[in-house]
Amino acid sequence: MIDWLLVPLAYLCGSVSSAIIVCRVMGLEDPRSQGSGNPGATNVMRIGGKKAAAITLLGDALKGFIPVLAAKLLGVDSLILSCVVMAAFLGHLYPIFFGFKGGKGVATSFGVTLGVTWLLGIIVSGTWLLVYKIGKISSLSALVAAVLTPVYVWFIIGDIYLVITFVLISMILLWRHRSNIQRLISGEET
Repeated sequence: MIDWLLVPLAYLCGSVSSAIIVCRVMGLEDPRSQGSGNPGATNVMRIGGKKAAAITLLGDALKGFIPVLAAKLLGVDSLILSCVVMAAFLGHLYPIFFGFKGGKGVATSFGVTLGVTWLLGIIVSGTWLLVYKIGKISSLSALVAAVLTPVYVWFIIGDIYLVITFVLISMILLWRHRSNIQRLISGEET
């Protein structure tokens, strides 16, 4: 029963907005009212540069990584682990502390993959880097990595709960990036 308490704790951890905190601490404009309006690392880079974006990216990844790693260290079963993964991810997208308006979830989804197993995290990030090196488009790299993650989970871990969880995460990432996908199709994505 106590294991299930990790799920709301993971959601609360995911709800901490790295972008908003970084911008406040660094004296930058609120990312929700500047640039794309998205509280994520890419928008923070537009507002405050590479250093602010890197800190945001690290924070967003850690808030996915920490609750998942904690759940693994506590030895929860795969169903609870899958729920912790999803809760941390959804916390970033729909943060209770910031009016349920969060980022698109790429860095946090990377953090949860790394928390599940370092090998999965490395393969997902390697996919992102390879696609980025070829196409030079960050959103395309994130989308390809997201779509392939459930396949990697199946071959690396083979757990059906985690596969289903990462299929759902991939579908949500595609939905959250629908404007990027439209720009990719029309050749307007930078």
